[in-house]
Amino acid sequence: MADELLMGAYICKGCGIGDRLDCGRLETTATRDGKAKFAKSHDFLCSAEGVAMIQADIDAGETNHLIIGACSRRAKVEAFNFQNVTLSRANLREGVIWVRPDTDDARETTQEMADDYIRMACAESKFMKLPKGSGEQPLNKNILVVGGGITGMTAAIEASKAGYPAFIIEKSGQLGGVMAQLNKRVATKSPYAEPEDTTVDALIAAVEADSKITVHLNATVTKTSGAPGRFSVDISTESGATTNLSIGAIVQASGMKQYDANQLTEFAYDKSDNVVTQLELEAMAKAANGGPIKRKDGKEVNSVVFVQCAGQRSDKEGHLPYCSGFCCTASIKQAMYFKDQNPGVDTVIMYDDLRTPGAGGEDFYRSGQKKGVIFTKSSVSTIDASGADLTINFHDKILNEDQSMSADLVVLATGQVPNSGPDPYAVPMELEDDASAEDKQAAADAHEVAIGVDSILNLDYRQGTDLPHLKHGFTDSHFICFPYETRRTGIYSAGPVRRPMDSMQASVDATGAAMKAILEIESAAKGAAAHPRSGDLSFPSFRIEGCTQCKRCTVECPFGAINEDAKGYPQYNESRCRRCGTCMGACPVRVISFENYSVDSIGQQIKNVDIPEEFDEKPRILVLACENDAYPALDMAAQNKLEYSAFARIVPVRCLGSVNTIWLTDALNSGYDGVILMGCQKGDDYQCHFVKGSEMAHYRMSKIADTLKTLNLEEERVATYEVAITDVERTAQLINDMAETVEKIGMSPFKF
Repeated sequence: MADELLMGAYICKGCGIGDRLDCGRLETTATRDGKAKFAKSHDFLCSAEGVAMIQADIDAGETNHLIIGACSRRAKVEAFNFQNVTLSRANLREGVIWVRPDTDDARETTQEMADDYIRMACAESKFMKLPKGSGEQPLNKNILVVGGGITGMTAAIEASKAGYPAFIIEKSGQLGGVMAQLNKRVATKSPYAEPEDTTVDALIAAVEADSKITVHLNATVTKTSGAPGRFSVDISTESGATTNLSIGAIVQASGMKQYDANQLTEFAYDKSDNVVTQLELEAMAKAANGGPIKRKDGKEVNSVVFVQCAGQRSDKEGHLPYCSGFCCTASIKQAMYFKDQNPGVDTVIMYDDLRTPGAGGEDFYRSGQKKGVIFTKSSVSTIDASGADLTINFHDKILNEDQSMSADLVVLATGQVPNSGPDPYAVPMELEDDASAEDKQAAADAHEVAIGVDSILNLDYRQGTDLPHLKHGFTDSHFICFPYETRRTGIYSAGPVRRPMDSMQASVDATGAAMKAILEIESAAKGAAAHPRSGDLSFPSFRIEGCTQCKRCTVECPFGAINEDAKGYPQYNESRCRRCGTCMGACPVRVISFENYSVDSIGQQIKNVDIPEEFDEKPRILVLACENDAYPALDMAAQNKLEYSAFARIVPVRCLGSVNTIWLTDALNSGYDGVILMGCQKGDDYQCHFVKGSEMAHYRMSKIADTLKTLNLEEERVATYEVAITDVERTAQLINDMAETVEKIGMSPFKF
């Protein structure tokens, strides 16, 4: 019968497993304790013969739930890629024989570790179901690109080349964005010596000639609803007309705004027309059309000073704390405008740190030097404006002297401000310092934020109208592992709205975002996750009869994947879901689950570990390890033959955010002597693949002390750590530290 549970266990003897473990005993453990229908051993299970043996059993209808006792679940993924069956892996190589000494004294506890991992794999298999795609949407190849600058046009062109129709929404009356305002761009080709054409006209021509690209000018997005593969987007024009588009994925390329130089009163921007920003100088250069650049009063410029980091890389209130990345090379380019027209013009670039990123950055800087551009490491304090005359007061950091100089024109490198919509998770300023975490979350959830920014996407999401900000208003999500991927699945950010960057980087960014959008479109049509659990067909469901409508799942979901229906019950949006399980960990009544990952599939693993009696002096330590960083680090510890306690039992979890506190309660009640949770780094520089999962878990675990008190257990028995994938030695040491703690405070009083 198709629905019949047929568990088949397969034990590998290769890689030294058969030399260190009694594989016959493991077979018995699988059939007797794990209730597998049968168990087999093979000398090399990942070999062609071993894989064929397993496939033959599947084809014969002997098994539909596989238990493979071999190497880590992170190894031999291609070999053990069987279709239409569930798969549970018992880590006997990295998790057992590689972390234990090959001595007679250790043989007994090493075998016990292996037996437990077989029991755990069988228990997991019993509660796993084969996930199937939801079938919620067909293939929708349309890509919406919000923003018609160099980033947006490049994204649309790249999508079209791949066969995906693109729709560009531009709020102004013409394409080009900020790039169209430039006279020239920084060199992008060898020998990286001269400013180049912006290429904007060529891009516009390519867009207009492409039959797969549709452009909406003087248009904005007035409503976005739905999900990846089935977004419904309303586009409204200045005339009031509205068009509805069916969209598969969205690229937000809304670009940047120039920092408001009016805040730089010390630089006399508000007092003199001869103090300008870099963007204003571009307009002056375009007006000169190759001739002498003139000031507003018509005077030719004979001396010009470029002030770097004007209002940026500063902790001063109202300033930008970050480097915008493009400004130094832009100032060198603009200094060349003057030198190329008249080598006699004095051009001085005052900088604190000069940064010229990119392959040709250093060459472009050298070219500026050869043209006679002067570079001085100086910090400008004030600029005095007396009529048309300017005096720049600065501290020369080489000579360590305060000095002054005059100039006809001063150019301020003011930096980029992302053109983002309002942050849906912003906390009201009055709550930032004094409020509790609950009050902050409640305020953000209710959107009690004074918004002075127009919405860009107008999302019809319970969690707010626009993309959440990462830092300083930029709309990136996981800046280490998953660029372009925002916290709204199927919506990607590219260009300076994602992070500060120059035009060359923006073009590369646009291509990356377009490719990610295509991946999401194809995955959504299959009902599969695109990232980070690529190809995962599972999605959450819940038992309505047990739901208390507490809304914790909707509030804690990092990706806005859960709304509520008219009755207040959770409404899961399958293709918005990243499959992290944070909702499952949040649910206090444990009614949320995935087909192949649930409270039971993990909980039963924990319960099926053999717990020795107290007098056996064999403690048990449960380790719940994030599959993204902690579990790989433990695997690498094994590869480096770093030993850790034979009393540890490791269970990989999708994200620490998916950990339900019932697992800890059950473990402690079952007689575990210690529990370790290993998740990713949280905070501003987070490394959590699911953004907020680790943070939510740490918050939940901060309250676990109350549970321990009710059980009359020491707080030291539960420890939560932030672990990086590079913490190879540390992960093993954390387990050994807990073993020492248990030895010190004694066994759990809940031993059976």
